[in-house]
Amino acid sequence: MAFTALAAGVSGLQSFTEGVGVIADNITNVNTIGYKETRARFSTLVTETAALSSYSPGGVRAFSDTLVSKQGLLQPSASATDLSVDGAGFFVVRDGTDAEDAAGEVLYTRAGSFTQDSRGFLKNTAGLYLMGWPVAADGSITNNQNDLDELSPININELNSLGSATQNVSLRANVNASATEIDGAAYTLGDLATGTTTAELETNIQVYDSLGRQHTVIVAAAKVDNAANTWNYELYFDDSSVLTAAHTNGIVASGQLVFNTDGSIDLASTTMDDIGGNPVDLSLGETLTFDYATNATDGATVEVEQGAITFDFGTDAETDGFSQTDNASNLLSSSVDGANFENVNGVSIGEDGNVTAIFDNGLTLTVFKLPVATFQNADGLTRRQGNAFGLSDLSGTPSFQQAGRGGAGSIAPNSLEQSTVDLANEFSELIKVQRAFSASTRIITTSDEILEELTRL
Repeated sequence: MAFTALAAGVSGLQSFTEGVGVIADNITNVNTIGYKETRARFSTLVTETAALSSYSPGGVRAFSDTLVSKQGLLQPSASATDLSVDGAGFFVVRDGTDAEDAAGEVLYTRAGSFTQDSRGFLKNTAGLYLMGWPVAADGSITNNQNDLDELSPININELNSLGSATQNVSLRANVNASATEIDGAAYTLGDLATGTTTAELETNIQVYDSLGRQHTVIVAAAKVDNAANTWNYELYFDDSSVLTAAHTNGIVASGQLVFNTDGSIDLASTTMDDIGGNPVDLSLGETLTFDYATNATDGATVEVEQGAITFDFGTDAETDGFSQTDNASNLLSSSVDGANFENVNGVSIGEDGNVTAIFDNGLTLTVFKLPVATFQNADGLTRRQGNAFGLSDLSGTPSFQQAGRGGAGSIAPNSLEQSTVDLANEFSELIKVQRAFSASTRIITTSDEILEELTRL
């Protein structure tokens, strides 16, 4: 019996030493961003006996239980790249040693103190790189959100001097119903571009090619006398040298604007043709294509992607685009996408996880969207170096959600999640564990005295 009591005392020393280690880890991480408190738990070791008249001591063993799902207090921060998750979920990060390729290990963390490294990647204090979904030009992200291969390390510096080609143009303009009519039968394509026919409406819009170069496109229209409420129009570049020779006089499109008797546009009758005479159905949102010239900048050889712009002339039978009234002909408003973004001046991150680059010319562009990883059992994740967590058989597989959706928390920008350690509780636990350790030493001392007496018999 004395030997088993001695073993029980030894198990107490081992277990309570581990308990002190857990408490020490908590106390030393009281100021660690996103740290999750770990608690020491103790379980009995029992030696079964068949006889009720005898008792065989067992002992105790220690377990650690990390409260990963516990929410820490959010504290405001002045840095735009300091982030926290308000609710369930984790940032998706990757081992910083392999940030430029796909070989790094993917981990999960609540430590959102991110800064840019020398290459422009966002990483936290542990050197783990923040991952996100690239955002397409139309604002969409991947349809396969749970595919890790769809995530990329976020790098804002790669956007310096970014050029985005114009893809969509919306026009709202009025043409004067009392305008002087031209001879529709005598009109030929190019008369408006060359000035042979005087345009009643002549306005310009600024578009961009794939290199971010700005070009002026002129919209010219004149009312014809051979059809009621009908106008001929041409779209042409003011500098025809930026286009291929096939675009005579810089023309990219032509057609007719047709209006209803109430002044609204008749979109079904309104036409648009490219320079080859191929119709572009505006009612279906079809895209007009045209070709930029190869040698288009001061004689230098420049390769430019083909132009592809979808024009919006308004809603059929409405006046939200082109309209015909007895007021003066003029452009009321226009909406044109595409830009030359110049150099990145900063970054902002929204509650929805959108990472938006801010350029020094005042333009903004959403380039990434942050996923929030959720788990069936977040407390089952394994602790890893750098205040991060890895998968285990208890945690289950991650589900990558958009912030604020599918049970995932929202992103809290300009804030950091504080440690969940309660110092008062830790010190009280430390006293309890220290007393239990001391008591275990007395068990060993008493067992030793008993064994000594037995050896004297």
